[in-house]
Amino acid sequence: MKNTLKIERAIKNYTQEDLAKIIGVSRQTINSIETGRYVPSTVLALKISAVFEKSVNKIFSLEVSD
Repeated sequence: MKNTLKIERAIKNYTQEDLAKIIGVSRQTINSIETGRYVPSTVLALKISAVFEKSVNKIFSLEVSD
């Protein structure tokens, strides 16, 4: 799964730690999502999309291999 989380954070000038605190996860979780090592749950994806005021599909997208 691809995502634009790092770009979205940069636009809002959020660090990984900032975003982690806002949505209630660890900074390591944000890092793992950004690098593609972790696929967020539906609830977590919805929380992230709410922070950035974009649909889940604007932030997360499937790859051919998914």
